[in-house]
Amino acid sequence: MYRSLFLISLLLHAIVAQKPALPNLPTAQAPVQKWSTLSGNKPLVIARGGFSGLFPEGTPNAIGLSQDISILLCNLQLAKDGGAFCVTGTTLDNSTTISLLDPKVKTYNVNGKDVQGHFSVDYTGVQIDQNVSMTQAIFSRPNFYDGVSPLLNVDALLGGKSAPRFWLNVQNAAFYTQNGVKVVDIVLELLRVYKIEFVSSSDIGFLKSISGKANKATKVIFKLLNDNDVEPATKQPYGSIVKDLASIKSFASGIMVPKEYTWPLKPDKYLGPPTTLVTDAHKLGLEVYACGFANDFFASYTYNYDPTAEYLQFIDKGDSVDGVVTDFPSTASNAIGPTLIISNNGASGVYPGSTDLAYQQAIDDGADIIDCSVQMTKDGIAFCLNSTDLAADTTAMTKFMSRSSNVPELQPKSGIFSFDLTWSEIQALKPQMVIGSDFLRNPANDNKGKFVTLSEFLELAKTKAVPGILVNIPNAAYLASKKGLDIVSAVNTALSNATFDKQATQQVLIQSDDSSVLSKFKDIPSYKRVMLLNDKMGDIPRQTAKEIKNYADAVNLPKTTVIKVSDSLLLGVTNVVQVLKDANLTVFVHTLKNEYTTLAFDYWSDPNVEIATYIQTAKVDGIVADFPATASRFMRSPCSDPNHNPTILPAKPGDLMSTVPPEFLPPAEAPLPPLEVANVVDPPLPAVTNSAKASPAGASPASSPPPSSATANVANCGLSLLTILVFAMLFAGH
Repeated sequence: MYRSLFLISLLLHAIVAQKPALPNLPTAQAPVQKWSTLSGNKPLVIARGGFSGLFPEGTPNAIGLSQDISILLCNLQLAKDGGAFCVTGTTLDNSTTISLLDPKVKTYNVNGKDVQGHFSVDYTGVQIDQNVSMTQAIFSRPNFYDGVSPLLNVDALLGGKSAPRFWLNVQNAAFYTQNGVKVVDIVLELLRVYKIEFVSSSDIGFLKSISGKANKATKVIFKLLNDNDVEPATKQPYGSIVKDLASIKSFASGIMVPKEYTWPLKPDKYLGPPTTLVTDAHKLGLEVYACGFANDFFASYTYNYDPTAEYLQFIDKGDSVDGVVTDFPSTASNAIGPTLIISNNGASGVYPGSTDLAYQQAIDDGADIIDCSVQMTKDGIAFCLNSTDLAADTTAMTKFMSRSSNVPELQPKSGIFSFDLTWSEIQALKPQMVIGSDFLRNPANDNKGKFVTLSEFLELAKTKAVPGILVNIPNAAYLASKKGLDIVSAVNTALSNATFDKQATQQVLIQSDDSSVLSKFKDIPSYKRVMLLNDKMGDIPRQTAKEIKNYADAVNLPKTTVIKVSDSLLLGVTNVVQVLKDANLTVFVHTLKNEYTTLAFDYWSDPNVEIATYIQTAKVDGIVADFPATASRFMRSPCSDPNHNPTILPAKPGDLMSTVPPEFLPPAEAPLPPLEVANVVDPPLPAVTNSAKASPAGASPASSPPPSSATANVANCGLSLLTILVFAMLFAGH
């Protein structure tokens, strides 16, 4: 009975959610970002006290709502016994219930000014922990949660099982020192014990005192206050100090500044021209973080009260800041990180993959990134095709059956390989549609289009001003050692000839399953490297994610690594995306298809629900799709906007399975092994051999080990079952 009611509720959830989207919506897609931050990565979102625009800062709800999309900024206050708490301000008065504990106030001189109130240095950590609660500091914000949660204790938070990414901002360091609190020792101990990514302060003396003593993994940031405020160590106004960035570089790796330092306001409250602060800082290797963002603060008439427009002003106009400090991290995250639509061999669900028509269709359909998986011909021409085996994507089986060979280093079955044919021979072939799951795809377009070289693909991307391209480089070790073909050099030369290494308007992603291939592109800052992982895997340990970061800026994962599936039922969402994002890696998933046989039952045979689940629940940064039009329509539809009560709702992994009687549940599967460091680090690429001396295709492997993420080889089984069936159908037709 209960199961039936629950299933009915799920069906109602799906029916109500899926109102028809409006066709041909005029809303333009957000452009793909080519990040002009110092690192080249997208700007960080730093949440002051978590989601403090709604909840009191540092409270469990504030942290929980922001943890997956931002770094938690803790404004440190210290008790007299060294207890560390996160409360913005010099006193405890504005955002806590301290006056209920102690109605008396005191006056202290803080940085040359007399300040009256309740100071943390007058209480022990236990007194604060047990007797004081947080309140909303901004009176225009809801007070429903006032007095519910205690002050955020740094040790309690970072010593827990799921500590967030953490930024420690040390307020009023000189004041604590003057009142007998050893702030330097306390902070250094916190840095030693816990993983703290950033430590900042407005006190140059404090920053110099921890210089060289802090954990090397922790970035030291100088936080500048308003122009006319005086820095306590040098007694100079911050507006003067910021003019000497070289001196700041001697004790810090970056600066945090009020947002007006980069985009000043004119007296009429419109934006004035930008300063050169970000550009000047980046030239010296200093990162720049802008603070003071909040949706409910007036910023400038220029933004027309649109907070997204304000964030984009700081990341889209000229050099981008390296991060923004905000009370509303979801708005910043959505402005900075729209989900990318990446084609899979162009619109390969509509036209034969990797053809001129498939690429043009992907562009027309709104793909942010079009892709070329590079293959090599016998005469050294680089061209685009899904696989080096021509059997599935072309009519090679009917023309070059005699050229079939076994290459166990690349695949377990025999095939007709591109490196055994010249470009003119491949041009004589016709492309063909690949069967999508159990269904034919668009038979009217079978054999339409022509294959394109890598150079032609790049020219198309430039001519059509595509936001970005992805160039996949497979089989580099085998091609170099056995065929005398240098695919890495071919790609590098083609990109350089098309000036993609010298422009900043189109994003360039270099993808490979071989870490040594990715290493070849590490010195070209305009390229972003993507590690392709194809094998099934369990979890990804943090050490492995950290190792991947040494070679790549992003990871392209099988979709079932992110959301586990058993017998077409969703089991649950893994922590893989979060682990990779914690390592500052962008996460893509592949490959999303429209055919209902490729969809778990939880998606109600609707590819839009699958897209919604990967974007809204799994929070991936990009999806690789055979049908970019479906993803593009989803992105443009107001029904998919998570900020405005989306009506295309994600599935809830595990919910449908809970309705299945136990006797019909699929058997529990053995856990897959985790992705270890050895699975992602490859040996150096072998030297390119003289092609005349290269080993024949069927020779035993000698010096070209498969990439770390390549599927393990099995015994060759001759022609595939699919090929036999195709021939049987052809003969049956006669």
